[in-house]
Amino acid sequence: MLLFALYFTGWFTLLAVAVLVLARGGGEPAPPLPPGPLPRVSILIAARNEAAAIGRCLLAIRALNYPAELVEVLLGNDGSEDATAAVAAAAMQGYGGTFRVLEIQENLGAARGKANVLAHLARAATTDYYCITDADIAVPATWLQGLLAYLAPGVGSVTGLTLVTGPRLFHRLQGLDWLLSLGLVQVVTDLGRPVTAMGNNMLVTRAAYEATGGYEALPFSVTEDFELFKVLMVRGFGSRNLFRAEVLAESLPQYRWRGLLHQRRRWLRGVEQLPGWLQACLALYGSFYLVLLALAGVAGPGAALAVWAAKLVVQGALAGVCFRRVGRRPPLALLPLFELYTLGLSVSLVLFRLLPLPFEWKGRRYR
Repeated sequence: MLLFALYFTGWFTLLAVAVLVLARGGGEPAPPLPPGPLPRVSILIAARNEAAAIGRCLLAIRALNYPAELVEVLLGNDGSEDATAAVAAAAMQGYGGTFRVLEIQENLGAARGKANVLAHLARAATTDYYCITDADIAVPATWLQGLLAYLAPGVGSVTGLTLVTGPRLFHRLQGLDWLLSLGLVQVVTDLGRPVTAMGNNMLVTRAAYEATGGYEALPFSVTEDFELFKVLMVRGFGSRNLFRAEVLAESLPQYRWRGLLHQRRRWLRGVEQLPGWLQACLALYGSFYLVLLALAGVAGPGAALAVWAAKLVVQGALAGVCFRRVGRRPPLALLPLFELYTLGLSVSLVLFRLLPLPFEWKGRRYR
């Protein structure tokens, strides 16, 4: 029983610290932009077979509260087999800034997939700031100001956050999952140990990007944003990770369980490269149900039910803090179902990760 007591004490302490760290931050106003003229920025978007989503993405960019004449939008069309380019052109017709579609037809260096598209777009960009998002993302109107406000000497990247949205229960569970996970990432960052960046909502300065040699010089990875982040840290550039409403983008959900598993399997490749101490924390967090099942066998279902109820309370507090920090109403009614979702996803992902399957991205497979 001592081992159970130590494990659950550690687990609840981890969550309690996360709640306290998140609760004390985020209330301060964003810093003002530096005095002087606003800078020109480049928005880089990799797209492959995104005809159904790209219009939403580009309409959000057109609605940015930033002078259009200072914005350069570059869309990399990566061999799409649908009408991605035509839909994008229609969505940006009459745009007051610069809009270009680049047809990606060759690989640069070691880059493949999305990293290769971004390598081409970075070469074509004409500004000192690369703001990167995905075709299935809708950024908020305050996105550019929100990212630019946190630049400082020595800072190479600024990362926003993303919330999955959608009308179905499956979509809302993904949204809860995303924001809780990003909340834990923010906790580690706020404690002075930044660990990653998110490639669907980030700013990278040209100076920092070029110091890495660009995506074409980086080892190929299905988590290209994490690979870039690691090299930026090695090169001595600082980073900022923002958990704020003005940089909260909305992502389309995964519509099928298989798609969700492939997405999370790609993410696991990045998790496997995290520092050992952080992997230990994640193992502690993720093994809850396995240890809870063992507790039920030793101490009976009553003890296990009491611990599970305490988990609901603490995780509800974490969800409340995460959603309120970005101005959203926490979906606390979803928490009981979220437990089943988390359990099913964890078991499925462990089995799925063990299979000798390639990584999939937009219909292409990578090893």
